[in-house]
Amino acid sequence: MKIQLPLTEKIISRLKPGDELELSGIIYTARDIAHKKLVKLIAEKKPLPISIKNQTFYYCGPTPAKPGQVVGSCGPTTSARMDVFTSTLLKSGLKGMIGKGLRSGTVIKSIKANHCVYFTAYAGAGAYLNQFVKKARTVAFKEYGTEAIQELTVANFPVVVANN
Repeated sequence: MKIQLPLTEKIISRLKPGDELELSGIIYTARDIAHKKLVKLIAEKKPLPISIKNQTFYYCGPTPAKPGQVVGSCGPTTSARMDVFTSTLLKSGLKGMIGKGLRSGTVIKSIKANHCVYFTAYAGAGAYLNQFVKKARTVAFKEYGTEAIQELTVANFPVVVANN
């Protein structure tokens, strides 16, 4: 099934675990350090550098692009490392997450309570997944290097619904 981002509750309500999807639109890369910074800003009631409402985070830190590429390897990282921050972000409007591996019981409850979705991407396939990225630009926390938040424009990015 093809899905145009950003996510809506109507789209999420139609999804079932195991559904194979192709996402097109904007996703944001965000790993541990970016999550920590965003949650700190939320706790301090400060504005976020990007709007996360209805957006999807990809737990990924793309490597630098080789000539002719938009990004280098861009495979998913282990999602459980973000679990401590996830509920706060979901309550603040984030609707989707892409990563690999299992989520904690607390995160699964938060996904359900906030009508969100967790997708898995193919682990070990970062060199393959970069072909679905059509544009990339750093939008926040440039000082974090490959762990900065990047806005990726993707077309037919393959994922599987894990939890919703």
